Amino acid sequence: MFRALPLLLLTTAPALAAHSGEISRRTMPELSDLALAAMAAAGLWLAQRAMRRRARARREASAQD
Repeated sequence: MFRALPLLLLTTAPALAAHSGEISRRTMPELSDLALAAMAAAGLWLAQRAMRRRARARREASAQD
C-alpha cells in the first residue's frame, strides 16, 4: 500500500488542477502539465525497470543451462 501511495497522489493531481474558467495569459506550465510530465516519466521508469528485470532473468536462465 505504501509503495503505491506516490502513484495514487500523482493520479489525483490533474483532478485537483482543474480549469477554473478564468482566461489568463500563460506565464508558466499549469499543474496538470507538470503532473502529466511526471506520470510520463514514471511510466518510462517502470517500463525500463520491467525490461531490465526480464533481461536479467533471461540472462540468469541461460547461464544455468
